[in-house]
Amino acid sequence: MPYTYKGQHYSVDSIVSPIISIAINKLNIVVTDQSGPQLFEFTKRSDSKEFLNLLYQA
Repeated sequence: MPYTYKGQHYSVDSIVSPIISIAINKLNIVVTDQSGPQLFEFTKRSDSKEFLNLLYQA
């Protein structure tokens, strides 16, 4: 499911199952899967929470 934030395109489809770990800071989310870690940076906490909701639904 694609997600666009401030012109930057994020896709939870690029994350390969199974997810090994998710590291969360207020504005940064690192998702580690079989292909390695991916950093997603946000400027508002509400946007990072929305992205996490997309991850949990995928």
